[in-house]
Amino acid sequence: MNTQQWLLAVCLAASVPAHAAPALQPIEVKDSELSTLRGRFVMPGRIISFGVVMSTTWQNANGDVLGARADLQVQATTIKPQFYVQTIDTKGTGTANLAQNQGTGIVTGGAGLTTTQGVTQSVRAAGDNNTAYNNVDVNVSQANAAPAVAAPQGQVLAAGSTITGTNGAGSLTVASTGNGVQMSIQANNNQGTTSQSLGQGGLSQLTTLLGGSNQVSNLTQLNVIMRNNMPAAGSIDAGLSQLKGLRNTGY
Repeated sequence: MNTQQWLLAVCLAASVPAHAAPALQPIEVKDSELSTLRGRFVMPGRIISFGVVMSTTWQNANGDVLGARADLQVQATTIKPQFYVQTIDTKGTGTANLAQNQGTGIVTGGAGLTTTQGVTQSVRAAGDNNTAYNNVDVNVSQANAAPAVAAPQGQVLAAGSTITGTNGAGSLTVASTGNGVQMSIQANNNQGTTSQSLGQGGLSQLTTLLGGSNQVSNLTQLNVIMRNNMPAAGSIDAGLSQLKGLRNTGY
């Protein structure tokens, strides 16, 4: 090998890295850093109206209907957000003696349903000809301004208070606890139970049917109205500034 070939080989060897490695090394973003950004995807002032509607009803074989509806509406002009509750009490036209037709179904287990997080929906049935409906609706729309708020209907559900009702279908309880709002119905004649609760970052809709020919419904509706005009440059800068806390090394 002549001198020129030897020098070329040495230069090539020196130019090859000892091991292959990407120019940028990925690094993990810690939970503590992500927690400062969670839920920040809507620009300030973009949401102009927010509402919650909850309803729970139970109809027995005679057509007796027991239930409640709770409404919450929040806008910029709202001084104190409050749930307003309207109870539902309808007499059916059936003539059957339901006291002689006790529910005989047996449902076991399910203790863990009350300790879940997020959205939990459950229907457990041990009877015939029943209908059960659990549903959650999230409606997001846009407008130039918040709509006019109608006069509230029903009773104010103050913190720590309870609203009750009874009829041929069963017993109703609507309660405001430290964990949120809960509606529950204990049906007469061992026909079953249903409950719906909202709070602590979770929603549960649970129904147990032990008798027959019952119709049960749990509904929660979240209504969000966003301002449809684009945010100003200053608002965008404010949102982007939330990212400055992340490290600028890696990717």
